[in-house]
Amino acid sequence: MQRRNFLKTGSLAGLTLATLGAASCSPSSSKKESPGDAAANKTDDFALNEVTIDTLQEKMKSKEYTSRSITEMYLKRIDEIDKNGPKLNSVIEINKDALNMADAMDKERAAGKVRGPLHGIPVLIKDNINTGDNMHTTAGASAIGDNFAKQDAFIAHKLRAAGAVLLGKTNLSEWANFRSTHSTSGWSSRGGQTKCPYILDRNPSGSSAGSGSAASANLCAIAIGTETDGSIVSPSSVNGLVGIKPTVGLWSRFGIIPISKTQDTAGPMARTVRDAAIMLGALAGEDPQDVYTLTSKGKVEPDYTKFLNADGLKGKRIGVEKDGMKINPAMDAIFKEALDTLKSKGATIVEVELYKQLKEIGKNSFTVLLYEFKDGLNKYLSEANSKTKSLADVIAFNKTNEPKAMPFFKQEILEQANAKGGLDAKEYLDAVKKTTTITRNAIDKLLKDNKLDAITAPTNGFAVCIDLVNGDYDNGFGFSSPAAMAGYPHITVPMGYAYGLPVGISFISSAYKEADIITLGYAYEQASKKRVKPEFKEVVG
Repeated sequence: MQRRNFLKTGSLAGLTLATLGAASCSPSSSKKESPGDAAANKTDDFALNEVTIDTLQEKMKSKEYTSRSITEMYLKRIDEIDKNGPKLNSVIEINKDALNMADAMDKERAAGKVRGPLHGIPVLIKDNINTGDNMHTTAGASAIGDNFAKQDAFIAHKLRAAGAVLLGKTNLSEWANFRSTHSTSGWSSRGGQTKCPYILDRNPSGSSAGSGSAASANLCAIAIGTETDGSIVSPSSVNGLVGIKPTVGLWSRFGIIPISKTQDTAGPMARTVRDAAIMLGALAGEDPQDVYTLTSKGKVEPDYTKFLNADGLKGKRIGVEKDGMKINPAMDAIFKEALDTLKSKGATIVEVELYKQLKEIGKNSFTVLLYEFKDGLNKYLSEANSKTKSLADVIAFNKTNEPKAMPFFKQEILEQANAKGGLDAKEYLDAVKKTTTITRNAIDKLLKDNKLDAITAPTNGFAVCIDLVNGDYDNGFGFSSPAAMAGYPHITVPMGYAYGLPVGISFISSAYKEADIITLGYAYEQASKKRVKPEFKEVVG
């Protein structure tokens, strides 16, 4: 969602201050009770609500549950909540082999083999991540609705090796929100519109809308999203989740439908910092198929849970982005409480100005994305199991199939990207240098000059209304771009609620400082305990 405003303005200024309307998207007084209202009024007594990975492991060890029984419960939950009832529409495809995978993990456990903390744990992954199985990989685009990947993405392979059960794939903003400046986050021509589980007429944000909605609604133990700019942290924030966007290079991008080789990464979306940390370490590592991961050598921690310290805020210095301190009264009150919590746990707060330094960088970043999207997508499609073999083919398909592919918004970003040249173009090379170098230098200098452990701000504003006519609109604030453009790590943790809508607090730092921000995020989480499961309300109020 934040990238939509980012692209409309061409600068970071479009991601800062605005007025937020908290009114319902549609008048509640004239509405009859809907399936969503009925779900909200009914006690949600799902046995696995808010369950953690550790608890699931304990229950499998004691034989109270098996991986199969857990998988069956989640499949039933998806049917009841996602496809019926509130109809979140967050899961785009179920894995037909999920129960077979669970059975295999149960047999290994019975034989005394447990691969690790993800053994037998059901995971949902975003539908732009290759799986060499019976599931499609489409980025939500009907243009490549025939694509069955030839092999797993590197991180999908690591998931299988860790013993996870691939439960299915989640819906997303089509082409990971890189199609139109008037798009609606969480909508794809293949999957339709995903909803926010807190307020059903609200947008779950994107592009990892399905992963955010599903994990928050307890349709899986944990989910995986991808981010170029905001697509993990933004839907995590508005769906009351912990989201970690790793340093670019910590997780391989091989086998993920690309936007940007300089900014893309996948990452975990979970209900707790601990679960996100478990997933982060399990999928990290060098991959010769993604040269960016070679920079991670000697910097990867196989187990990030060792950095979970409830007293981790003590003695820390944290910079507070000034633009995040005056957004709107509801947000300001929540953020002030969060800052008070940080200080009460021993952190020193220092006001800083990062956005002011990066005000004009957005235009360069958009140029980078246009060039890299064309180059990366053409390479991906040239080897894909789809009749669509290039970005030009995608554009042509959408025009020919406009009623299905483009019923609400068009494809001007695809067309802009297709008009660009190769990655040897001077315009591209200059834009990369300005975007990456300036942003990294700005963040690193702030950290060094102020002796900071991290920089914090609200992750974004509250969830906006689903609006397929006008597309996304500014939700007041967004803090994704600095870490995204730098390729630096970013964690968001639930910070509070207003109008029944959650919002997160962010911590960012320098390259491969995941351990540092996980410590801060965990200490804040344990001190605040702001995660509340959704109630599937129809409207605000």
